Amino acid sequence: MKTRMLKVIAVLFLGLSVASYASEPENDKKKKQTIKVALLLDTSNSMDGLINQAKAQLWQIVNELSYAKYGIQKPDLKIALYEYGNDRLESSDGYIRQVLSFSNDLDDISEKLFSLTTNGGKEYCGQVISSSLNDLKWGKNKNDLRLIFIAGNEPFTQGKINYREAISDAKEKDVIINTIYCGDYNTGISGMWKDGADMGGGDYMTINHNKKIVHIITPYDEEIIILNRKLNKTYIYFGNKGYTKQMAQKQQDVNAEALDEVVIVNRTVSKSSRLYNNSSWDLVDKSEKEKVDYSKIKRSQLPKHLQNMSDAELKKYVEKQKKVRSKIKAKINELNKKRKAYISQKQKETMKKDELENVMIKAIKKQAMRKKYSW
Repeated sequence: MKTRMLKVIAVLFLGLSVASYASEPENDKKKKQTIKVALLLDTSNSMDGLINQAKAQLWQIVNELSYAKYGIQKPDLKIALYEYGNDRLESSDGYIRQVLSFSNDLDDISEKLFSLTTNGGKEYCGQVISSSLNDLKWGKNKNDLRLIFIAGNEPFTQGKINYREAISDAKEKDVIINTIYCGDYNTGISGMWKDGADMGGGDYMTINHNKKIVHIITPYDEEIIILNRKLNKTYIYFGNKGYTKQMAQKQQDVNAEALDEVVIVNRTVSKSSRLYNNSSWDLVDKSEKEKVDYSKIKRSQLPKHLQNMSDAELKKYVEKQKKVRSKIKAKINELNKKRKAYISQKQKETMKKDELENVMIKAIKKQAMRKKYSW
């Protein structure tokens, strides 16, 4: 009691209100947790395989993160993307480019991954880590999980910014550094990739970036793909960018399907998860998030068959699509449970270890559990 009284007196003496002093811990508890992941990808000549793995396995990584919990809360997810080591980038910037700042727009993240191309260059690991730490809004919520994954195949020591200096800055921002060496385990160690991870409190991992990804096909895949087409029909675009965003959604379906049938299946599962939200351009998602004033929705920015509807008619139509979507998502998730069990059994036989998805998920879960996240 005496201790608390002394603290209150000290606060008053410094000119701060007791209310702000008392409420600070309470506010921390109420803040929504976010998993923030920055991907720093080497896009020099030899890294085509790495980029292809990132494109193909993005959705499976998102799916795993959708099951994360912090107590009774379910954290948000934001992903940022950098490329480095590409001759097409500005030498004055250290051959580094921020492709995407932290975003929860999963279609946008996919689009940016598919836009990456490789070209020879110089790979400055310390500098790209430093750039991502300085440019991105990492926030100060102590319960957020902040992770950097840097992947490449050249020595970690290149460039004018020493990686040790950059990683020291990461510790101050509570950002964990994970390194993924694309090649032999011992070569990565001699190239100081393991030292970078050790310093950064993260994991050192290696992958075979040139390995052809072999996906496990299940008896449930075809039905999930059919449900994806039905799911797309429940989206109702609105606003200045609505039509463009819906076209982008469809294009990312095309991109995923072009890689492999299983990639579009994983994307469909992501689209049925809580992390896939398009309230900025879809009326169904918007109505889930907030009360919609349909009188303010410009009819000229809606699909043609909805443009002559009254406010009441439009609201009724949105509610109908909401129910349809809910049933489709429930069916997708039901099929995915069976699919996961099937894959789990098959993976015991194949034991995949050296692909981007596997090493990232393993590291994320381990580091998340240290911060009391669970699955």
